[in-house]
Amino acid sequence: MGRKSTKENKNIYQTSRESAGFTRDLAAEQLEFISSDRIEKIENEKTAPHPDEILAMADCYKNPSLCNYYCSHECPIGKEYVPEVATKDLSMITLEMLSTLNSLSKEKDRMIDIAADGKITEDEISDFIRIKENLDNMSLAIESLKLWIQNTIAAEEIDKGLLE
Repeated sequence: MGRKSTKENKNIYQTSRESAGFTRDLAAEQLEFISSDRIEKIENEKTAPHPDEILAMADCYKNPSLCNYYCSHECPIGKEYVPEVATKDLSMITLEMLSTLNSLSKEKDRMIDIAADGKITEDEISDFIRIKENLDNMSLAIESLKLWIQNTIAAEEIDKGLLE
């Protein structure tokens, strides 16, 4: 039986493992190709995890959020292009989506005017930036919904087969 960690400032990988109720040894057993020593190094930030390890941990620990965390905080490409997606409840995600949809609906005619000539002129740039921000918000709301679905499936609160 492993010892209980008393370390402060645990990283997301350690807190996810502990939340799943695994010791490092038990996690290594479940993960098969990741040793308990490697898990310790990842959790103590002595070594960076590999993407395949993150996928395996996310599945084993039933925490799909690990994938978004890794991409948005550790992957060089992801840090540039993948926003961090916060875990939210379905009602909050829905309200954010509907709010953004309402804003975009009001902006569609302006977007058509801006796009009609294929150029963005000086007098159009501020409107274009506002529309882009709304589109970014919609994209983030969609990613939040996807993460909510993945977390709900991982928690076995919804059957994955029903969604396919």
